[in-house]
Amino acid sequence: MTGTATVVGAGIGGLATAIGLRRAGWTVTVLERRAELERHGGAFGIHPTAQSALDRLGVGDVLRDHAVPYRDAHIRTPDGTSIARLPLERIERKAGRPELLIPRFRLLDALVAALDTFGDVPLNLGERVTDVDAVAAGQDLVVGADGIRSAVRTARFGDRSGPRGIGTVAWIGTAGLESPVYGETWGSGRFFGMTPVEPGRTNWYATVPEATTAEELRAAFAGWHDPVPRILDTTDPATWIRYDMLHLYPALPAFVSTGGRPASRAAAVVRPAPVALVGDAAHAMTPNLGQGACTAILDADALTRALAAAPPGPAGVAGALRAYDAERRRSAQRTALASRTLHRFMSTERTRLRDAAVRLLPG
Repeated sequence: MTGTATVVGAGIGGLATAIGLRRAGWTVTVLERRAELERHGGAFGIHPTAQSALDRLGVGDVLRDHAVPYRDAHIRTPDGTSIARLPLERIERKAGRPELLIPRFRLLDALVAALDTFGDVPLNLGERVTDVDAVAAGQDLVVGADGIRSAVRTARFGDRSGPRGIGTVAWIGTAGLESPVYGETWGSGRFFGMTPVEPGRTNWYATVPEATTAEELRAAFAGWHDPVPRILDTTDPATWIRYDMLHLYPALPAFVSTGGRPASRAAAVVRPAPVALVGDAAHAMTPNLGQGACTAILDADALTRALAAAPPGPAGVAGALRAYDAERRRSAQRTALASRTLHRFMSTERTRLRDAAVRLLPG
């Protein structure tokens, strides 16, 4: 079926959804509250399942042109001892393709370029949505892709679910050197990760509960194995990004609202438009599994596939939204729970028990 849709939010999930809807023949408008797209940040890990979704959206080749494979990464102790390998080889053997890493801005640029090829999808920057009903007027669908503090989610689902902190501050940056090792190093109550991102550059991320300044962060990792101190020393602190780690809590009972029936015939003209949530608006998670971008892409793919296959009319939209919810909600929420659980495991101060458990993982 086809129709008219407004996508609120121009991050990875919103742009991917807009592309999928337009490819299916929908008339689409994208609204973004920022005056410029959020191009800063580190690297995204794109799992093979999300790569396949990007292929279906027509941007898989662009992804591979700018991404690097992620292989041979380990979990280490602060003295550099490897205690486990990340399961990247098993992922590649099973899927027939490796995990890929791509800078956030490269993936964002690829999605914007793909949207521009249609020539008729407005991307309206600097438009903060405060009245969701006004945005929904005359639309067949509203997609909430507006992040963890989603105005669309609050308007349709209330404020019971919202951002919840986990008491941890994260730092990310990109160093102008190529690390000789990749993976994560787990210490007591803190960890440090390094991934390839582009030739000659290394994406890094770190958490230290008590570190609030760049100097404190450097001090927290001063005695760790090479190249952790070098990575921090050679990265300009002005380019570091610091943020509180948040997740959406409690989990939503549904990712969709089909609008419901009007209370009377007179009210039929103001029947709420159906709403679907994607990405962080639906299931914001901690970054420990590196699945935030992947789940947003999978949401966009599942939603637009369901709508493309649906019969025309409101009943078709409602059925497609229910199919989307059935495909994605439990899976995404399981991933969010697993990521939060992993964070607690990684950042524990009971390192002896944790490291012993990690050594039992298959190689």
